[in-house]
Amino acid sequence: MALKYLDKYPKNVALRGWILKPFFTTFKNLVKTTIRRPVTILYPYEKEWIPDNYRGRPGLVFEKCIGCGICARICPTTCIELVDIEDEKMGAVKRPQVNLGRCMMCGYCAEYCPVDAMTVTPDYELAAFTREELIYDPYRLKWENTTKGMEVKMEEHLISNLEKGILDQPSAFYELDRPKLIGEKCISCNRCAKTCPVDAIEMVVVGENEKGKPIKHPKIDESKCVFCEQCIIICPKDALEINEVL
Repeated sequence: MALKYLDKYPKNVALRGWILKPFFTTFKNLVKTTIRRPVTILYPYEKEWIPDNYRGRPGLVFEKCIGCGICARICPTTCIELVDIEDEKMGAVKRPQVNLGRCMMCGYCAEYCPVDAMTVTPDYELAAFTREELIYDPYRLKWENTTKGMEVKMEEHLISNLEKGILDQPSAFYELDRPKLIGEKCISCNRCAKTCPVDAIEMVVVGENEKGKPIKHPKIDESKCVFCEQCIIICPKDALEINEVL
């Protein structure tokens, strides 16, 4: 059937050899794999070695997680959500739950986690019979023997440093931008301090109102802040905004 297309090409027989080249390559591989050992392995009885930093399913170091929600907001497929669980040691906490049926294994959750609680894992065997089985709760996300290689670090260079020719002083992303208070909008509701997962916000008295009651504004401890933006999201009056360094 392929011969009817030969009229479109030169009549030179040597130039028509491209038709036989795929057949020759296939036959050569057939002979080679017949004489020698197979090119494949006996999966699942044999498995290839996978490095620690292989970008498989997400993993969770339960004790490190602070429930900041960065992983859920940064996920491009929205397959992560924070769920309320009751832990024997830590009590009522929020931890990430991942729907692996939607996860594209990009590793962003591990990259943006400020405390390295979310990691990548070398686990790629994720087949299941139902979609419900692909939903990994915080306990199922745990990966035994988590190594440093499974942690993904994201560092950024300040533009001001690059302009000065400083190329060897990267900073973690959560150490750069910070919440900024717009004092005239603040209503002293205390929501930002309550929602902060690392207790980096303290309400301090800055004055008194007309009725003689104290006016309190949030004071942010930058040494504790991981810039999870929880305070910015929950503020009812938009009194907190992002102060971008870059």
